[in-house]
Amino acid sequence: MNKTSSKKYMPLVGAAGIGSMLGSGIIIGLSATITVWQDGLGLSTGEVGILSGALTFAIAAGSLLAGNLTKLMGLIRAFNYMNIMYAIGAFLCVLSNSFPMLLIGLILTGFASGADLPISLTVISHDAPNEKTSAELVASTQVFWQIGVLGSYAMAFIVSKIQGAFGARVVFGILAGLAMVAFLWRTFSKKFKEFHQEGDRKHSSQGRNGSSEVSFTALFKGNGKKKYLSFFLCIIIFYVCWNLLANTFGQFQTYMLVKANASQALATGCGIALNIAGLICGILFASAAGSKHRNKFFYVGIVIQAAAMIGIALGGGALFMIVAMIACYNIGNQFAGESIYKVWTQESFPSEARASMQGFINGFSRLCCGLFALVTPYLVVPERIQMTMYGFAAIVLISAVAGTIMLRLQKKYGVGQM
Repeated sequence: MNKTSSKKYMPLVGAAGIGSMLGSGIIIGLSATITVWQDGLGLSTGEVGILSGALTFAIAAGSLLAGNLTKLMGLIRAFNYMNIMYAIGAFLCVLSNSFPMLLIGLILTGFASGADLPISLTVISHDAPNEKTSAELVASTQVFWQIGVLGSYAMAFIVSKIQGAFGARVVFGILAGLAMVAFLWRTFSKKFKEFHQEGDRKHSSQGRNGSSEVSFTALFKGNGKKKYLSFFLCIIIFYVCWNLLANTFGQFQTYMLVKANASQALATGCGIALNIAGLICGILFASAAGSKHRNKFFYVGIVIQAAAMIGIALGGGALFMIVAMIACYNIGNQFAGESIYKVWTQESFPSEARASMQGFINGFSRLCCGLFALVTPYLVVPERIQMTMYGFAAIVLISAVAGTIMLRLQKKYGVGQM
């Protein structure tokens, strides 16, 4: 890949990447502070479950409607303004003194977060000068997602000893401030306006309007319907399977560790340490996303994920084994997870359908995760964790099959070949 070209667009990756940070930040921020909110606001166990489920469903709704938002507002305007809604929602959480107010804040924040991810990635692929550069830039946004995870755990750890809900309010206040920074940067940067204009000219020269959005379902009616339908089925099966596990460990990792007799501070501290390894591996994958070695990373990641699930199962609920295997899972995740999914969706479909395509896949996946989250607390307690992890290993196997078929389809159709 042309390193000069890639470096030129890194500020845009940073602005889009803040959206990824905010996305992981709200998920992990709630996960790491949910017991703090529960104690501070006197929430019941049922209300805790509703908050977690509502956030997941709100993210799903935002993802599903991302394509509609770009049609209504335009791609660039939607990219610029989603963070205002996020900031309002996070600020409502800061001010919350009751369950309903916290719930409304989480719904607004989740919706904005869900919509922003597919829109941001489409902006990057729209503005990038070529597909190879786009692949590496898109993969680089996953590093920011991991930074958001790490940052949320770090903030939650720092405030874990604060009494009441004040510590949780600090975490959400930081997220609100970061969302406003993203809005101002995206909206008023002259460099970004130049990138957007260059992207429009590139797509116009190709006979397409790069800033207009069409429904992804139109791809299943044209000459390439067999190719696009095959891509779609493989990607959605892979992503749903991967996300069921990622969402479980994202939202319930602290809960799982606490149930295995870790303290709140220790569980949050483990989250920080475990995600440092994930961040390093995410950077490593991003550097290889535009190279011929990308597929090798995928196979390594799948094997590590499966081994981690089996390791937790064999550990019999022991805290040490859970921590060690989650560390392995975080490493495998970076090679065969969100990053490669983002690259697949951006390079396998026309730019004018990417936001709606990725939005649908994200949204459907989140809906599945939201339903699964209703029973997850009962599955990750020590007495049931062994059978749960064997089931998770089977899910990893299904994602491996779907991913392998996807790689072969890309080779068959000459897509993503470096």
